[in-house]
Amino acid sequence: MEIADYIVADDRRLVELTLGGDHTAFEYLFNRYGDAIRRLFLQRSTSPEDTDDLLQETFIKVYANLHRYSPEYTFGQWVYTIAKNTHIDFERKRQEDISIDGKFSAPASSAPSPEESLINTQQRSQIERYIERLPQQYRRLFVMRFIDDFSYEEIAEKLHMPMGTVKTRIHRARERMCRFIIEGEKA
Repeated sequence: MEIADYIVADDRRLVELTLGGDHTAFEYLFNRYGDAIRRLFLQRSTSPEDTDDLLQETFIKVYANLHRYSPEYTFGQWVYTIAKNTHIDFERKRQEDISIDGKFSAPASSAPSPEESLINTQQRSQIERYIERLPQQYRRLFVMRFIDDFSYEEIAEKLHMPMGTVKTRIHRARERMCRFIIEGEKA
């Protein structure tokens, strides 16, 4: 292909070419969306060094998962979603790397009282009962997302499910959990 052909090609065509082994087509996709994704990371208060790493990681994920791209969404939306999830994962890992001492310098008296411990235990067991009431198709996804802290991408990959299905089921599970909690408070 001539350079002019790449320039005028729409995203879908560049994706097709990339999937066919044309690495130049992917460079044009990167050039089209790289600056916007870089700005996204900088807006989210990421350092310039981290921004470059996140940008690279995002486009590695885009390339590795290009076969999963569905033309029902714009390519830009798809790349943005991957970038957003990459940033969320980065922030989560960064928070895990900060030691507890670095996060909190509370006095020893901040330990819960016996009454507070009892209330926390009761709340946890109530939440566990609500989770058990969820249909199996929602329960597993809810636990993976909110208890085990998996990203949507990780869940989709581990369960071999489309991303849309994962998001829909987690949304429905969250709605049901809210209903259970509201009903429990009224009882």
